[in-house]
Amino acid sequence: MRDAWRLLEVFGADVVLSGHDHDYERFAPQDADGRATTSGLREFVVGTGGYPLYGRATSRQNSECGRAARGVLKLTLKSGSYEWEFVPVAGQSFRDFGTASCAPAQQPH
Repeated sequence: MRDAWRLLEVFGADVVLSGHDHDYERFAPQDADGRATTSGLREFVVGTGGYPLYGRATSRQNSECGRAARGVLKLTLKSGSYEWEFVPVAGQSFRDFGTASCAPAQQPH
């Protein structure tokens, strides 16, 4: 996926959404080589409707937040920034929310 990630960086993507794992996880912005950087892409893994939910044995590199929880991710896209909010299903209390600025697009090499 490194080549695909580099293309996303070049063309100014800010967020990557994944859903294969049956859990919720938010990563710090990172580059194609997995290094944390403020100009990188933030990844969200949102497989929170899958059955069964996966337990979280260890935290992964650059992981900022993760939970085996049911719910949805609400993204609000703005000019120059975005907001996220994990909204749990009724009866559950885990929430995650925040805001971030968009990174400028890079010039293709």
